[in-house]
Amino acid sequence: MPVSLTRTVGVRATHRYFKPQWSAEENRRRFGWTADEPGHAHDYRVSVTVTGPLDPETDMVVDLSLFDRILADEVTTPFDGKYLNLDLPEFAAGGALPTCEALARLLFGRIAARLPPGVTLARVRVAEDASLHADCTGET
Repeated sequence: MPVSLTRTVGVRATHRYFKPQWSAEENRRRFGWTADEPGHAHDYRVSVTVTGPLDPETDMVVDLSLFDRILADEVTTPFDGKYLNLDLPEFAAGGALPTCEALARLLFGRIAARLPPGVTLARVRVAEDASLHADCTGET
């Protein structure tokens, strides 16, 4: 019987919604204050849910030390303290906007590629605050 496990990590990062091909006025019209320089920070909460059968020897879906290393490598280290528009190539000028939806999609791919056989990534949830989050389940 499959079981799920969720680990939540926190990162503080800055972002700005701004498309360089648009005028400052158009950015402001479309994104409001979130287009303003220099950007704004969030204390993101990233919750990662994996599923799989329990290991008969450990009663775990995934070894927690491995899971924590993956989250440190793919979430905490690359994102914490960063200005997403400048420090991550995926969100550099002309790239994707660093929305919580885009972050969830990006993290899903990065984390899924690192999981051991038999462990499935079910969901990545990126919450900007208590009132806004995005989920990526990898489904199209």
